Amino acid sequence: MSHPATRDEPLIVSVSGLRGVVGDTLTAEVAARYVHAFAATLPPGPVVVGRDGRQSGPMLAAAIADHLTALGRDVIDCGAAATPTIGVVVRDRAAAGGVQISASHNPARYNGLKLFSAAGRVLTADAGRAVLATYESLPPGMPPTPIDGPRGRVIEHDGAPAHVALVAACVNVEAIRRRRPKVWLDSGHGAGSRAARPLLEHLGCEVVIEGGTPDGLFEHEPEPTAENLAGLLPKIAACGADVGFFQDPDADRLAIATAAGRYIGEEATLALAVEAVLTRNPGPVVVNCSTSGMTAAIARRLGVPCHVSKVGEANVVDEMLARGAVLGGEGNGGVIDPRVVLVRDSFVAMALVLERLAVEATTVERLAAALPGMVMKKTKIDLSPELRGAGLAAGLARIEEAFPEASASRLDGLRLDWPGGWLLVRASNTEPIVRIVAEAGDDSAVDAAIARAAAALG
Repeated sequence: MSHPATRDEPLIVSVSGLRGVVGDTLTAEVAARYVHAFAATLPPGPVVVGRDGRQSGPMLAAAIADHLTALGRDVIDCGAAATPTIGVVVRDRAAAGGVQISASHNPARYNGLKLFSAAGRVLTADAGRAVLATYESLPPGMPPTPIDGPRGRVIEHDGAPAHVALVAACVNVEAIRRRRPKVWLDSGHGAGSRAARPLLEHLGCEVVIEGGTPDGLFEHEPEPTAENLAGLLPKIAACGADVGFFQDPDADRLAIATAAGRYIGEEATLALAVEAVLTRNPGPVVVNCSTSGMTAAIARRLGVPCHVSKVGEANVVDEMLARGAVLGGEGNGGVIDPRVVLVRDSFVAMALVLERLAVEATTVERLAAALPGMVMKKTKIDLSPELRGAGLAAGLARIEEAFPEASASRLDGLRLDWPGGWLLVRASNTEPIVRIVAEAGDDSAVDAAIARAAAALG
Protein backbone atom coordinates (compact mmCIF):
# COMPACT_ATOMS: atom_id res chain seq x y z
CA MET A 1 0.00 0.00 0.00
CA SER A 2 1.35 3.46 -0.84
CA HIS A 3 0.90 6.58 1.19
CA PRO A 4 -0.14 9.45 -1.08
CA ALA A 5 2.81 11.30 -2.56
CA THR A 6 3.21 13.89 -5.27
CA ARG A 7 6.72 12.96 -6.35
CA ASP A 8 7.85 10.60 -9.10
CA GLU A 9 8.80 7.75 -6.74
CA PRO A 10 6.11 7.35 -4.08
CA LEU A 11 6.77 6.69 -0.44
CA ILE A 12 5.98 3.02 0.14
CA VAL A 13 4.21 2.51 3.45
CA SER A 14 2.87 -0.94 4.28
CA VAL A 15 2.22 -3.24 7.21
CA SER A 16 5.88 -4.30 7.06
CA GLY A 17 7.49 -0.87 7.14
CA LEU A 18 8.36 2.22 5.15
CA ARG A 19 10.72 2.91 2.25
CA GLY A 20 11.45 5.95 0.11
CA VAL A 21 14.04 8.14 -1.59
CA VAL A 22 15.86 10.20 1.03
CA GLY A 23 15.36 13.94 0.66
CA ASP A 24 12.46 13.35 -1.69
CA THR A 25 9.57 11.29 -0.33
CA LEU A 26 11.48 10.22 2.79
CA THR A 27 12.50 13.08 5.06
CA ALA A 28 13.26 13.48 8.76
CA GLU A 29 9.70 14.73 9.27
CA VAL A 30 8.19 11.70 7.54
CA ALA A 31 10.34 9.35 9.66
CA ALA A 32 9.30 11.12 12.86
CA ARG A 33 5.61 10.96 11.89
CA TYR A 34 5.83 7.26 11.16
CA VAL A 35 7.60 6.55 14.46
CA HIS A 36 5.01 8.71 16.24
CA ALA A 37 2.33 6.36 14.89
CA PHE A 38 4.39 3.32 15.92
CA ALA A 39 4.93 4.65 19.46
CA ALA A 40 1.20 5.22 19.84
CA THR A 41 0.66 1.45 19.46
CA LEU A 42 3.35 0.42 21.95
CA PRO A 43 3.20 -0.31 25.68
CA PRO A 44 5.32 1.86 28.01
CA GLY A 45 9.06 1.37 27.80
CA PRO A 46 12.18 2.30 25.86
CA VAL A 47 12.51 1.96 22.08
CA VAL A 48 15.63 0.55 20.43
CA VAL A 49 16.94 2.42 17.36
CA GLY A 50 19.59 1.21 14.92
CA ARG A 51 20.70 1.86 11.34
CA ASP A 52 22.39 -0.04 8.53
CA GLY A 53 25.28 2.30 7.63
CA ARG A 54 23.72 4.38 4.85
CA GLN A 55 24.82 8.00 4.85
CA SER A 56 21.26 9.15 5.52
CA GLY A 57 21.01 6.95 8.61
CA PRO A 58 22.40 9.36 11.24
CA MET A 59 20.02 12.14 10.13
CA LEU A 60 16.99 9.88 10.31
CA ALA A 61 18.13 8.34 13.60
CA ALA A 62 18.55 11.79 15.16
CA ALA A 63 15.05 12.84 14.09
CA ILE A 64 13.53 9.63 15.42
CA ALA A 65 15.39 9.83 18.74
CA ASP A 66 14.45 13.48 19.18
CA HIS A 67 10.77 12.75 18.64
CA LEU A 68 10.68 9.68 20.85
CA THR A 69 12.45 11.44 23.72
CA ALA A 70 10.04 14.37 23.33
CA LEU A 71 7.27 11.83 23.89
CA GLY A 72 8.97 10.87 27.14
CA ARG A 73 10.43 7.59 25.88
CA ASP A 74 14.00 6.47 26.46
CA VAL A 75 15.87 5.54 23.30
CA ILE A 76 18.43 2.75 23.27
CA ASP A 77 20.70 3.88 20.44
CA CYS A 78 22.64 1.01 18.83
CA GLY A 79 24.19 3.17 16.11
CA ALA A 80 25.22 1.18 13.04
CA ALA A 81 23.94 -2.31 13.77
CA ALA A 82 22.65 -5.33 11.87
CA THR A 83 18.90 -5.88 11.75
CA PRO A 84 19.07 -9.16 13.75
CA THR A 85 21.17 -7.39 16.38
CA ILE A 86 18.33 -4.92 16.89
CA GLY A 87 15.99 -7.84 17.52
CA VAL A 88 18.37 -9.25 20.13
CA VAL A 89 18.64 -5.89 21.92
CA VAL A 90 14.88 -5.29 21.95
CA ARG A 91 14.32 -8.64 23.61
CA ASP A 92 17.30 -8.57 25.98
CA ARG A 93 16.71 -5.01 27.19
CA ALA A 94 12.93 -5.59 27.63
CA ALA A 95 12.19 -2.70 25.27
CA ALA A 96 8.69 -1.80 24.14
CA GLY A 97 9.79 -2.10 20.50
CA GLY A 98 12.48 -1.24 18.02
CA VAL A 99 13.15 0.70 14.82
CA GLN A 100 15.78 -0.35 12.30
CA ILE A 101 16.65 2.33 9.74
CA SER A 102 17.39 0.41 6.56
CA ALA A 103 16.32 0.01 2.97
CA SER A 104 17.74 -3.52 2.94
CA HIS A 105 19.07 -4.32 -0.55
CA ASN A 106 17.78 -1.15 -2.25
CA PRO A 107 20.21 1.34 -3.85
CA ALA A 108 21.92 4.06 -1.84
CA ARG A 109 19.37 6.80 -2.55
CA TYR A 110 16.76 4.85 -0.57
CA ASN A 111 16.26 4.36 3.13
CA GLY A 112 13.44 3.01 5.22
CA LEU A 113 12.19 1.89 8.61
CA LYS A 114 11.54 -1.64 9.86
CA LEU A 115 9.61 -2.06 13.10
CA PHE A 116 10.07 -4.60 15.89
CA SER A 117 7.69 -5.76 18.59
CA ALA A 118 8.71 -6.30 22.21
CA ALA A 119 9.37 -9.95 21.32
CA GLY A 120 12.36 -8.85 19.22
CA ARG A 121 10.78 -9.81 15.89
CA VAL A 122 9.37 -7.80 13.01
CA LEU A 123 5.77 -6.75 13.55
CA THR A 124 2.96 -9.14 12.73
CA ALA A 125 0.62 -8.10 9.94
CA ASP A 126 -2.07 -7.11 12.46
CA ALA A 127 0.34 -4.93 14.44
CA GLY A 128 1.63 -3.41 11.21
CA ARG A 129 -1.90 -2.58 10.10
CA ALA A 130 -2.49 -0.75 13.39
CA VAL A 131 0.62 1.39 12.83
CA LEU A 132 -0.37 2.08 9.23
CA ALA A 133 -3.91 3.12 10.21
CA THR A 134 -2.55 5.47 12.88
CA TYR A 135 -0.03 6.97 10.47
CA GLU A 136 -2.65 7.62 7.79
CA SER A 137 -4.96 9.25 10.36
CA LEU A 138 -2.41 11.85 11.46
CA PRO A 139 -3.18 15.43 10.42
CA PRO A 140 -0.73 17.27 8.14
CA GLY A 141 2.45 18.59 9.70
CA MET A 142 4.42 17.28 12.62
CA PRO A 143 2.32 15.51 15.27
CA PRO A 144 2.17 17.25 18.63
CA THR A 145 4.39 16.20 21.52
CA PRO A 146 3.69 16.72 25.23
CA ILE A 147 4.95 19.99 26.64
CA ASP A 148 4.88 18.80 30.23
CA GLY A 149 6.75 15.93 31.83
CA PRO A 150 10.42 14.97 31.45
CA ARG A 151 12.01 14.10 28.16
CA GLY A 152 13.34 10.62 27.68
CA ARG A 153 17.05 9.81 27.61
CA VAL A 154 19.25 8.53 24.78
CA ILE A 155 21.30 5.57 25.96
CA GLU A 156 24.07 4.33 23.68
CA HIS A 157 24.39 0.55 23.51
CA ASP A 158 26.47 -1.93 21.52
CA GLY A 159 24.33 -4.98 20.88
CA ALA A 160 26.98 -6.96 18.97
CA PRO A 161 28.57 -8.82 21.95
CA ALA A 162 25.27 -10.33 23.09
CA HIS A 163 24.40 -11.27 19.52
CA VAL A 164 27.80 -12.90 18.95
CA ALA A 165 27.46 -14.92 22.17
CA LEU A 166 24.05 -16.25 21.12
CA VAL A 167 25.30 -17.30 17.68
CA ALA A 168 28.43 -18.95 19.08
CA ALA A 169 26.32 -20.98 21.51
CA CYS A 170 24.61 -22.65 18.50
CA VAL A 171 27.75 -24.22 17.01
CA ASN A 172 30.81 -26.28 17.90
CA VAL A 173 33.25 -23.45 18.46
CA GLU A 174 36.21 -25.69 19.29
CA ALA A 175 35.83 -27.67 16.06
CA ILE A 176 35.84 -24.45 14.02
CA ARG A 177 38.87 -23.17 15.92
CA ARG A 178 40.76 -26.40 15.18
CA ARG A 179 39.99 -26.06 11.47
CA ARG A 180 40.83 -22.33 11.52
CA PRO A 181 39.11 -21.55 8.20
CA LYS A 182 40.05 -18.49 6.22
CA VAL A 183 36.95 -16.40 5.54
CA TRP A 184 36.58 -13.68 2.92
CA LEU A 185 33.59 -11.47 3.72
CA ASP A 186 31.97 -8.60 1.85
CA SER A 187 29.92 -6.50 4.27
CA GLY A 188 29.17 -4.07 1.45
CA HIS A 189 29.76 -0.93 3.54
CA GLY A 190 26.68 -1.82 5.58
CA ALA A 191 26.36 -2.76 9.23
CA GLY A 192 27.40 -6.40 8.91
CA SER A 193 31.01 -6.05 10.01
CA ARG A 194 29.95 -4.75 13.44
CA ALA A 195 29.07 -8.29 14.55
CA ALA A 196 30.77 -10.32 11.81
CA ARG A 197 34.35 -9.45 12.70
CA PRO A 198 34.03 -10.26 16.43
CA LEU A 199 32.06 -13.42 15.64
CA LEU A 200 34.53 -14.74 13.08
CA GLU A 201 37.49 -13.88 15.30
CA HIS A 202 35.81 -15.59 18.25
CA LEU A 203 35.39 -18.69 16.07
CA GLY A 204 39.12 -18.66 15.36
CA CYS A 205 38.83 -17.75 11.70
CA GLU A 206 41.39 -15.90 9.66
CA VAL A 207 39.31 -12.97 8.40
CA VAL A 208 39.53 -10.76 5.32
CA ILE A 209 36.73 -8.16 5.16
CA GLU A 210 35.84 -5.96 2.22
CA GLY A 211 33.52 -2.99 2.71
CA GLY A 212 33.82 -3.27 6.47
CA THR A 213 33.24 0.41 7.22
CA PRO A 214 29.50 1.08 7.69
CA ASP A 215 29.48 4.30 5.67
CA GLY A 216 27.02 3.43 2.89
CA LEU A 217 29.60 4.03 0.15
CA PHE A 218 28.43 1.02 -1.82
CA GLU A 219 30.99 -0.26 -4.32
CA HIS A 220 28.37 -2.37 -6.08
CA GLU A 221 24.59 -2.59 -6.10
CA PRO A 222 23.83 -3.78 -2.57
CA GLU A 223 21.69 -6.84 -3.28
CA PRO A 224 24.04 -9.87 -3.06
CA THR A 225 23.26 -11.41 -6.46
CA ALA A 226 25.73 -13.07 -8.84
CA GLU A 227 25.53 -10.16 -11.27
CA ASN A 228 26.23 -7.54 -8.61
CA LEU A 229 29.11 -9.51 -7.05
CA ALA A 230 30.91 -10.55 -10.23
CA GLY A 231 33.77 -8.11 -9.66
CA LEU A 232 34.42 -9.40 -6.15
CA LEU A 233 34.30 -13.17 -6.68
CA PRO A 234 37.92 -13.48 -7.96
CA LYS A 235 39.18 -11.96 -4.70
CA ILE A 236 38.16 -15.07 -2.75
CA ALA A 237 40.60 -17.36 -4.53
CA ALA A 238 43.22 -14.62 -4.76
CA CYS A 239 43.51 -14.43 -0.98
CA GLY A 240 43.35 -18.20 -0.48
CA ALA A 241 40.10 -18.20 1.47
CA ASP A 242 38.11 -21.34 2.20
CA VAL A 243 34.77 -19.59 1.69
CA GLY A 244 33.32 -16.29 0.53
CA PHE A 245 30.40 -14.67 2.32
CA PHE A 246 28.33 -11.68 1.16
CA GLN A 247 25.96 -9.67 3.35
CA ASP A 248 23.33 -7.14 2.31
CA PRO A 249 23.54 -3.69 3.98
CA ASP A 250 21.52 -4.58 7.11
CA ALA A 251 23.08 -8.07 7.32
CA ASP A 252 19.93 -10.13 7.56
CA ARG A 253 20.75 -12.01 4.33
CA LEU A 254 23.78 -14.07 3.32
CA ALA A 255 25.06 -15.28 -0.05
CA ILE A 256 27.89 -17.79 -0.36
CA ALA A 257 30.71 -18.56 -2.78
CA THR A 258 33.23 -21.39 -2.93
CA ALA A 259 36.99 -21.14 -2.39
CA ALA A 260 37.37 -20.88 -6.16
CA GLY A 261 35.01 -17.90 -6.24
CA ARG A 262 32.00 -19.76 -7.66
CA TYR A 263 28.78 -18.10 -6.51
CA ILE A 264 26.39 -20.73 -5.14
CA GLY A 265 23.84 -18.10 -4.25
CA GLU A 266 21.33 -17.10 -1.65
CA GLU A 267 18.93 -20.00 -2.21
CA ALA A 268 21.65 -22.43 -1.11
CA THR A 269 22.23 -20.57 2.18
CA LEU A 270 19.02 -21.73 3.83
CA ALA A 271 19.38 -25.28 2.49
CA LEU A 272 22.90 -25.62 3.93
CA ALA A 273 21.79 -24.19 7.27
CA VAL A 274 18.74 -26.45 7.49
CA GLU A 275 20.87 -29.51 6.76
CA ALA A 276 23.31 -28.48 9.51
CA VAL A 277 20.60 -28.07 12.14
CA LEU A 278 18.43 -31.06 11.24
CA THR A 279 21.28 -33.55 11.36
CA ARG A 280 21.72 -32.71 15.07
CA ASN A 281 18.27 -31.55 16.09
CA PRO A 282 15.47 -32.96 13.89
CA GLY A 283 12.27 -30.96 13.91
CA PRO A 284 9.88 -28.97 11.74
CA VAL A 285 11.20 -26.28 9.41
CA VAL A 286 9.38 -23.41 7.70
CA VAL A 287 10.06 -21.68 4.38
CA ASN A 288 8.05 -19.20 2.37
CA CYS A 289 6.26 -20.27 -0.80
CA SER A 290 8.88 -18.76 -3.13
CA THR A 291 11.83 -20.59 -1.54
CA SER A 292 13.74 -23.29 -3.39
CA GLY A 293 12.52 -26.85 -3.00
CA MET A 294 16.02 -27.86 -1.86
CA THR A 295 15.03 -27.27 1.76
CA ALA A 296 11.85 -29.34 1.47
CA ALA A 297 13.82 -32.17 -0.15
CA ILE A 298 16.36 -32.16 2.69
CA ALA A 299 13.55 -32.19 5.25
CA ARG A 300 11.92 -35.19 3.51
CA ARG A 301 15.20 -37.07 3.45
CA LEU A 302 15.68 -36.48 7.17
CA GLY A 303 12.08 -37.36 7.99
CA VAL A 304 10.81 -34.00 9.26
CA PRO A 305 7.98 -31.76 8.02
CA CYS A 306 8.65 -28.65 5.96
CA HIS A 307 5.82 -26.13 6.30
CA VAL A 308 5.17 -23.29 3.85
CA SER A 309 4.15 -19.72 4.66
CA LYS A 310 3.24 -16.65 2.66
CA VAL A 311 6.12 -14.50 1.39
CA GLY A 312 7.45 -12.14 4.05
CA GLU A 313 9.60 -12.53 7.16
CA ALA A 314 6.70 -11.89 9.55
CA ASN A 315 4.69 -14.67 7.91
CA VAL A 316 7.59 -17.12 8.21
CA VAL A 317 8.00 -16.28 11.90
CA ASP A 318 4.27 -16.67 12.56
CA GLU A 319 4.36 -20.14 11.00
CA MET A 320 7.54 -21.08 12.87
CA LEU A 321 5.89 -20.25 16.18
CA ALA A 322 2.75 -22.14 15.24
CA ARG A 323 4.71 -25.24 14.20
CA GLY A 324 7.45 -25.22 16.84
CA ALA A 325 10.06 -25.02 14.08
CA VAL A 326 13.73 -25.57 14.83
CA LEU A 327 14.71 -23.37 11.89
CA GLY A 328 13.06 -21.27 9.22
CA GLY A 329 13.80 -18.73 6.57
CA GLU A 330 13.49 -17.42 3.06
CA GLY A 331 15.34 -18.27 -0.11
CA ASN A 332 16.83 -14.78 -0.29
CA GLY A 333 19.59 -15.94 2.09
CA GLY A 334 17.60 -15.23 5.25
CA VAL A 335 18.04 -17.88 7.96
CA ILE A 336 15.93 -17.59 11.14
CA ASP A 337 17.21 -19.56 14.14
CA PRO A 338 14.93 -19.26 17.21
CA ARG A 339 17.87 -20.05 19.48
CA VAL A 340 19.29 -16.64 18.54
CA VAL A 341 16.44 -14.33 17.51
CA LEU A 342 13.28 -14.54 15.39
CA VAL A 343 14.84 -12.39 12.68
CA ARG A 344 16.67 -13.30 9.46
CA ASP A 345 20.32 -13.52 10.51
CA SER A 346 23.40 -13.71 8.27
CA PHE A 347 25.64 -14.39 11.28
CA VAL A 348 24.02 -17.64 12.36
CA ALA A 349 24.05 -18.72 8.70
CA MET A 350 27.82 -18.11 8.53
CA ALA A 351 28.44 -19.98 11.78
CA LEU A 352 26.40 -23.02 10.71
CA VAL A 353 28.25 -23.29 7.39
CA LEU A 354 31.65 -22.89 9.09
CA GLU A 355 30.73 -25.61 11.57
CA ARG A 356 29.95 -27.99 8.71
CA LEU A 357 33.28 -27.23 7.03
CA ALA A 358 35.04 -28.08 10.28
CA VAL A 359 33.08 -31.06 11.58
CA GLU A 360 32.65 -32.74 8.19
CA ALA A 361 36.18 -31.86 7.04
CA THR A 362 34.75 -30.74 3.73
CA THR A 363 34.58 -27.77 1.37
CA VAL A 364 31.81 -25.43 0.29
CA GLU A 365 32.12 -26.86 -3.22
CA ARG A 366 31.34 -30.37 -1.95
CA LEU A 367 28.49 -29.16 0.27
CA ALA A 368 26.91 -27.32 -2.66
CA ALA A 369 27.35 -30.27 -5.01
CA ALA A 370 25.50 -32.53 -2.55
CA LEU A 371 22.41 -30.30 -2.47
CA PRO A 372 19.33 -31.48 -4.39
CA GLY A 373 19.77 -30.57 -8.05
CA MET A 374 17.26 -27.83 -8.84
CA VAL A 375 17.14 -24.95 -11.32
CA MET A 376 15.21 -21.82 -10.36
CA LYS A 377 14.36 -18.86 -12.57
CA LYS A 378 12.41 -15.68 -11.93
CA THR A 379 10.71 -13.18 -14.22
CA LYS A 380 8.22 -10.35 -13.94
CA ILE A 381 5.40 -9.06 -16.12
CA ASP A 382 4.07 -5.52 -16.07
CA LEU A 383 0.47 -5.28 -14.90
CA SER A 384 -1.55 -3.98 -17.82
CA PRO A 385 -4.91 -2.35 -17.02
CA GLU A 386 -6.60 -5.59 -18.09
CA LEU A 387 -4.66 -7.57 -15.48
CA ARG A 388 -5.59 -5.52 -12.42
CA GLY A 389 -8.20 -6.47 -9.84
CA ALA A 390 -10.65 -9.01 -11.24
CA GLY A 391 -8.51 -9.30 -14.37
CA LEU A 392 -5.60 -10.69 -12.36
CA ALA A 393 -7.87 -13.20 -10.61
CA ALA A 394 -9.11 -14.39 -14.01
CA GLY A 395 -5.52 -14.62 -15.25
CA LEU A 396 -4.50 -16.79 -12.30
CA ALA A 397 -7.47 -19.06 -13.00
CA ARG A 398 -6.30 -19.46 -16.61
CA ILE A 399 -2.81 -20.40 -15.41
CA GLU A 400 -4.24 -23.02 -13.05
CA GLU A 401 -6.22 -24.50 -15.95
CA ALA A 402 -3.06 -24.58 -18.08
CA PHE A 403 -1.35 -26.91 -15.56
CA PRO A 404 -3.85 -29.77 -15.10
CA GLU A 405 -1.08 -32.04 -13.79
CA ALA A 406 -0.35 -29.70 -10.83
CA SER A 407 -1.89 -29.26 -7.40
CA ALA A 408 -2.83 -25.64 -6.68
CA SER A 409 -2.53 -23.45 -3.59
CA ARG A 410 -3.87 -19.90 -3.19
CA LEU A 411 -1.95 -19.24 0.04
CA ASP A 412 -0.13 -16.32 -1.61
CA GLY A 413 -1.02 -15.66 -5.23
CA LEU A 414 -1.09 -18.99 -7.08
CA ARG A 415 1.38 -21.79 -6.43
CA LEU A 416 1.34 -24.92 -8.59
CA ASP A 417 3.24 -28.07 -7.60
CA TRP A 418 3.88 -31.15 -9.73
CA PRO A 419 6.37 -34.03 -9.42
CA GLY A 420 9.82 -32.50 -9.83
CA GLY A 421 8.82 -28.85 -10.00
CA TRP A 422 6.68 -25.92 -8.98
CA LEU A 423 5.65 -22.43 -10.08
CA LEU A 424 4.51 -19.36 -8.14
CA VAL A 425 2.64 -16.37 -9.62
CA ARG A 426 1.93 -13.44 -7.33
CA ALA A 427 1.41 -9.70 -7.61
CA SER A 428 4.09 -7.48 -6.10
CA ASN A 429 3.15 -5.53 -2.98
CA THR A 430 5.22 -2.53 -4.02
CA GLU A 431 5.29 -2.41 -7.85
CA PRO A 432 2.68 -2.75 -10.61
CA ILE A 433 4.07 -6.12 -11.71
CA VAL A 434 3.36 -9.84 -11.43
CA ARG A 435 6.29 -12.02 -10.38
CA ILE A 436 6.66 -15.55 -11.75
CA VAL A 437 9.08 -17.99 -10.10
CA ALA A 438 9.59 -21.56 -11.29
CA GLU A 439 11.87 -24.39 -10.23
CA ALA A 440 12.49 -27.82 -11.74
CA GLY A 441 15.26 -30.27 -12.49
CA ASP A 442 16.66 -28.55 -15.60
CA ASP A 443 16.60 -25.30 -17.56
CA SER A 444 14.25 -26.48 -20.29
CA ALA A 445 11.57 -27.57 -17.83
CA VAL A 446 11.76 -24.23 -16.00
CA ASP A 447 11.65 -22.21 -19.21
CA ALA A 448 8.66 -24.21 -20.45
CA ALA A 449 6.75 -23.69 -17.19
CA ILE A 450 7.35 -19.93 -17.19
CA ALA A 451 6.37 -19.63 -20.86
CA ARG A 452 3.17 -21.61 -20.30
CA ALA A 453 2.22 -19.44 -17.30
CA ALA A 454 3.00 -16.16 -19.09
CA ALA A 455 0.96 -17.20 -22.11
CA ALA A 456 -2.02 -18.15 -19.95
CA LEU A 457 -1.81 -14.94 -17.95
CA GLY A 458 -2.11 -12.97 -21.15
